[in-house]
Parts: sequence; structure tokens; C-alpha cells
Amino acid sequence: MKITIGIPAYNEENHIAGIITKLKKVTDSIIVCDDGSSDMTADISRNLGVIVIKHDKNRGYGAAINTIFQKAIEIESDVLVTFDADGQHRIEDIPKLLIPIEKNRVDVVIGSRFLKNESNVPNYRKIGIKMITGVTNASINQKLTDAQSGFRAYSKQVLAKISPSDMGMGISTEILIKASSKGLKISEVPITILYPGDTSTHNPVSHGTSVLISTIKFTSIEHPLKFYGIPSLIFLAVGLIFTYSAIDFYIEFGRLNTNLTVVGAGTILIGVVLLITAILLYSLVNVVREKRY
Repeated sequence: MKITIGIPAYNEENHIAGIITKLKKVTDSIIVCDDGSSDMTADISRNLGVIVIKHDKNRGYGAAINTIFQKAIEIESDVLVTFDADGQHRIEDIPKLLIPIEKNRVDVVIGSRFLKNESNVPNYRKIGIKMITGVTNASINQKLTDAQSGFRAYSKQVLAKISPSDMGMGISTEILIKASSKGLKISEVPITILYPGDTSTHNPVSHGTSVLISTIKFTSIEHPLKFYGIPSLIFLAVGLIFTYSAIDFYIEFGRLNTNLTVVGAGTILIGVVLLITAILLYSLVNVVREKRY
């Protein structure tokens, strides 16, 4: 199999040479996407003989992963491993991600920071990652432990069937939601993460918020009937109960109860709007899918 390693990089001149040198022991097919760096990241990578794609400006982590996906398809990769450029991932863990795919068991393998030893993960990150992972699990009906890990392996099936679109960190959950909706298999293997210091350049609050918004967005697109339909039925049921109570009150006392009437009418209206949204979005998504395939 042709194994390609993709590295999204932004101002990583201090780490990139050492990482590429070590990765060459695994494969000669290495893609570096320089996401608008202002340092020597791209030049160092080119001098080491790897494929370098440089964005004209910093577009975001998701844009870099998308570029790597496209290039991996172009060079006919059988497996794509995404590997961060900040020195936090261990080269020695790559075979763990490849084995499940090589044995044709799964399509997406996530290197999880929480299957083995999570003591190296800062507490604030641990809380945020587990919260986002919980939301992701609810969207894909699976029990993952680390939906935000950037250390992953993707089979050729994933490259062929999934076109990521999120420009930011939400791409990690987008890929999982789309893979799950297409029936692709997802699994995790334990990895050891290295945190010599807090190397993250992202504000944890804005990062977490953007990922949660992306998760909700892609869940609503991939599963519109469930995402909008279930709340719609709940609102309609509540609305009917309050409407029945309002009618019963009117029959008994000869006048309308304002609170019961307003709540009943309001919840029914919300339920109807959500139901229409579910039907329209479901129809639109299916039309787009039929045209695509």
C-alpha cells in the first residue's frame, strides 16, 4: 500500500525538519501544507524533498487538511495519515494506526490521548475535548474517547467518499460525522502525546465554541429529520397539551387563559416551523446527493 503522511503546518520552522526526517523512515510520500506561514517552514520542507503546498494566507487548520486530502487523492494514496507539525505526536505510534486499516477492518483510525494515559493532557484541554467528544458521539451514535485528535489514518475509501469543507478545527468532527453517515467504520488506538509546553495557538474558549457550532451544523445537514424532526414532535406534543388545557379552561370558565393559550400556540408554531425545516432540508440534501453521485 502507498502510505502518505500529511502535515498541516503554520510557522513550524523549529520542528518541521526533525519531524520530516523521522517520518521518512516510515514513507517517502509526505505532504506538507504550509498554511500561510511567515517563516521558513515551506523552504525547509522543500529542501528535504517532500511535497509542499503553500497557501497564500493563513486559512485555518481545516483548509490545510482539505488541501492534504485533495493532494493525497491526486497522488493515488492508499492510506493517509495526518500528523501535527508541533512535535506532540510520536513517530513510533504510526504503525498502531495503520494496522486496523491494513487488515481491512476500519476506514478511520483515531490516535486517542485517553485510551492509555491522559496525564500529559492539560486539565482545561481534557475537559473541552471530552465535552466536544460527547457531542460528537451523540451525532454519530458511537463511543469515541477523543474526537478532536489530529493524529489519524484514513483509508482510500474515506478519501474517495468524503470532501471536508470546514475551514477551522471543526473539520475533525465533520469528517467523523460524514464518515459515520456513509457507513464507514471508525475506531481508536491508544497513543502517547507529548506536551513539552502548551503549544496550542488557539484560544480554548473560541476553539471549543467553533467546534461545537461546526458539530451542530454538520449534524443538522447529515441527519435533518432526526435533528429537527424529534424536537418538532416534542414541541407539537407540548403545544397540543397546553392547547387542550386552554380549551378545557374555556369550557369550564367561559374565558381564555392567556398563559395556556400563548404557550400552546407558541409551541405548536415552533413545532410546525421545525417540521417544515426538517422536510425541506432532508429533501434538499437528498437532491444534492443524487446530483453528486
